Amino acid sequence: MQSKKTILICLAAAIGLASCNSAKKIEQSSKSQEIIVPFSESKYKSDKDNFRAKNSGKSPDLATAKKIALQNAKAELASNIKTLIKRVNDQYTNQITIDNKQEFENKFEESTREVVSQSLAGVKLLEEKIFRERDGAYTYWVVIEVTKQSLLEGVNNKISKNERLKLEYDKKKFEEIYEREMEKLLNEQ
Repeated sequence: MQSKKTILICLAAAIGLASCNSAKKIEQSSKSQEIIVPFSESKYKSDKDNFRAKNSGKSPDLATAKKIALQNAKAELASNIKTLIKRVNDQYTNQITIDNKQEFENKFEESTREVVSQSLAGVKLLEEKIFRERDGAYTYWVVIEVTKQSLLEGVNNKISKNERLKLEYDKKKFEEIYEREMEKLLNEQ
């Protein structure tokens, strides 16, 4: 009889311990955990002189993780630049008066798109971080940048090579609008 009591007490104790452990696990898993994203500081964001973008890539192969991260960051950078250039183009073409405005807008927009593509080829790798994950894969983070000045110079060079656009292009007005839109972009961050 005594041994049955001992067995029952031990069994009750074991069940009690098990329930405490599972309660702790539930309590731990229900807590939210802050995730720190690399390169979140302001020095890694676009500023008055540079467009910047950060992104990551994950792969079991380090070189592939890097390629994915660079491709993702370039896509983000291109999107930000295209948005800015589109806003500048819209405002610029609305402020000028020329005979065939639609033709000018189309050619101008086509030229600036080419400049954005060329600018991405001249992207500079600013920072990188590599993490080895628990599953053995690599997560590669990058920050890239392209200077605002190189983009402006690219637009000016591209326009100056097209005689029709060159006749209608007001470099000073374009740069003023560009600066104003760049300031708005920075304030939105």
